[in-house]
Amino acid sequence: MNTKQTKALDVEERAALGVKKFLDGYNCSQAVVAAFADVYGLDDSYMKMSSSFGGGMGRLRMTCGACSGMFMLAGLQTASATAGDIDSRTRNYEAVQRLGKEFANENGSMVCADLLGLRAGIVEPPKPSERTAEYYRSRPCAKMVESACRIYARFYNEQVAQND
Repeated sequence: MNTKQTKALDVEERAALGVKKFLDGYNCSQAVVAAFADVYGLDDSYMKMSSSFGGGMGRLRMTCGACSGMFMLAGLQTASATAGDIDSRTRNYEAVQRLGKEFANENGSMVCADLLGLRAGIVEPPKPSERTAEYYRSRPCAKMVESACRIYARFYNEQVAQND
């Protein structure tokens, strides 16, 4: 385990923290990663690293950024940095598939365009939408962040319990 913390997390607290980070102006991917930054002892570079995954990967509307954030966290939890470590890679891919399936079951899809009700394959301009009251009312993104944070916190708690 690659964490600084070995006790169970409050699932609702992490979900609320993720939503707060999103409402503070971070993108969906950043908000999910930020909700667990203290657990992994992350410095501010994680905000830069995760920024590219917002908007379904740079507004390409592919994999939901909240999922991507959750998958990055799964890498911190389950993967090793050793080249060729097939066992670690297998554990990581199992975690990603499990988390992704749970997210899709809960939300209907893992694809940003589907979640937003947009036509797939349409590439939007790179400039992010302005964060206005209407933006937050019309987008399910805060809900996706909340969902991803809950799913990941439950996963994390299972990992902690298995390693006790």
